[in-house]
Amino acid sequence: MSEVASLVDALFSRPESEGRSLALLIQQHGEVIAEQYGTQPANDFQPASNLDADSTLISWSMAKSVTHAAVGILVADGLLDVDAPAPVAAWAGTPKAEITTLQLLEMRSGLHFIEDYVDGETSNCLEMLFGESGPSHAEYAAGQPLVHEPGTVWSYSSGTSNIVARIIGDIVNGSAGGDPAEREASMRTFLTDRLFGPAGMASAEPKFDGAGDFVGSSYVYASARDFMRFGELYRHDGVADLGAGERILPPGWTAHAAHQIATDDETGFGYGRHWWSWPDFPGSYSCHGYAGQFIVVVPNAEIVLVHLGQTDISVAPALRTRLNAMLRTLS
Repeated sequence: MSEVASLVDALFSRPESEGRSLALLIQQHGEVIAEQYGTQPANDFQPASNLDADSTLISWSMAKSVTHAAVGILVADGLLDVDAPAPVAAWAGTPKAEITTLQLLEMRSGLHFIEDYVDGETSNCLEMLFGESGPSHAEYAAGQPLVHEPGTVWSYSSGTSNIVARIIGDIVNGSAGGDPAEREASMRTFLTDRLFGPAGMASAEPKFDGAGDFVGSSYVYASARDFMRFGELYRHDGVADLGAGERILPPGWTAHAAHQIATDDETGFGYGRHWWSWPDFPGSYSCHGYAGQFIVVVPNAEIVLVHLGQTDISVAPALRTRLNAMLRTLS
């Protein structure tokens, strides 16, 4: 394990120009191999602070995989058929009515959406999350024009995830629309009672938009250990690795997530249903978030790796190379 320790030390001591690691946790065979925390830099609201196992950090797009888990719970309950047209009332009587929930999970809805994190003039993602698009992220995304036949073109879209989150909220709330506070309360209870609680993710904190819907594209805060528990949940095919092992997700839901639909030309990662895969590790599946958030599961070697940090997209390949080396050492 000394080689892994050296790689971890090198990760946390790398120049700031290559990014900052805030938390790294690696488990193999359910045992901790490495765990280290960094320093959260000061900002306008708080001083610098040393992080630890209780510190909660943002998921960014790793939340999309949480959204996939929430869909799985409703599938197991018989409340959602992913192969049927997505239950979006505004699409009734339009070509969008042909879009299935599965196509949304696969990022093949055909809806226009520019996923850019820099150019505020063109980015639908920045407009949706931080702009003047209105209180409902899902309504903004669902209102985008249909530019491809559903199911024919893969295009990564945070807007798509928020449409799915709205669908989940409608089912959990018992109806579409309604009071935002009531929608938020019902969804928070659902996530806590059916997912986070049974999985042992006590620190997990979802965030909601102005319409009361879970921002399933981007916002779950949790500790590194709780993100690890989420990865272990999928490694155990939806059974919580606690006590008697409560089944949270339907059998086969991990394979559903990992079923590769497309390959991202820029990074080479495969994409499934709101989960990614690492090409160097056949059978792997992973959660990815902006600025270097990762939960990587390598089932063949019984590895789960969690990395949380702040890494600019321009130097992201170097971070992935470092994490790849750790996984190779253990595989």
